[in-house]
Formats: sequence, structure tokens, C-alpha cells
Amino acid sequence: MRRFLAWLAGALGGLAVYRLLARRGRGAPRARSAAPLAGPTVDPRAEELRAKLAGARRQAAPEPEPASEPERAEGETPAETPEERRRRVHERGRAALDEMRGE
Repeated sequence: MRRFLAWLAGALGGLAVYRLLARRGRGAPRARSAAPLAGPTVDPRAEELRAKLAGARRQAAPEPEPASEPERAEGETPAETPEERRRRVHERGRAALDEMRGE
């Protein structure tokens, strides 16, 4: 008997929720404002804030300096290329690994 009453209560609750949602979906009268919306208005405070933020960003971000190659004396050989440096680093890493393994 308890199961039947629990089932019946659940069914009645589900029906009540269904009717409530169906009533809202049909377009039940809702309170509307008297003034029609003419479109988005621009708040002058928002424009002022945007201008302040833009100024703060300009002050906070340093100007990027143009990248230049370091000056070398005549006869000095150029620095190693990235490929040569990569190869050298890998060789040192392999040597350290071999040393740890005891080879």
C-alpha cells in the first residue's frame, strides 16, 4: 500500500509540474514595462571607463625594442647556430645519462 501511495504522490507532483510549465509556455500574461525599448543606449560612464582603461594599457605595456644582433669585433667568428647548440646540448645530456648508468 505504501508503494502505491508513493507512486500516486509522485505522479500527482509530476502532473502539477507539467501543468505549471505548460501554462508558462503558452504565453501567460507577463508584466511589461510601459516604455518600449528604442535600442541600445550608450552610457557616457562606460565610454569614460573604456578611455581610462585604454590609457592605462598604453602606460603599462612597454614599447617593444627592435631586436638587433650583438656587435662583434672584426675577425670574431659568429656565435653558434641553433642547430649546433641543440646538437651540443644533446651530446652533453647523453654523456650525463651514460655517466649515471655507469657505462
